[in-house]
Amino acid sequence: MKKFLVSAMMLLVFAVGLPLSVGAHPGCRRHSSRRSTAARYRTAGYVAQRRPSFYRRHRNMINMGIGAGAGALLGGLMGGRRGVAYGLMGGAGAGALYTYGLNPKRRRY
Repeated sequence: MKKFLVSAMMLLVFAVGLPLSVGAHPGCRRHSSRRSTAARYRTAGYVAQRRPSFYRRHRNMINMGIGAGAGALLGGLMGGRRGVAYGLMGGAGAGALYTYGLNPKRRRY
């Protein structure tokens, strides 16, 4: 019964995650190369820009933390206490692969 529940939960995660990941196709360009002028304002002779969002500042740590948490959850469901440790390491590795390899930061100037 436990294996059936874990398999059903994993199928549900993939069924929801796969269409969401396919929708974000990197081939289409959605952002312009210039920042909007509304984000800039002139004070005392220099141009100040708004601070980036929390996610943009801490993107790497957030993505690896989400991967590690998901891996620990699935590992705990499948393998108990030792599975949590393996899932934590595997999830952190997958999050790092996604952050640094598959979806690197793109600087727009």
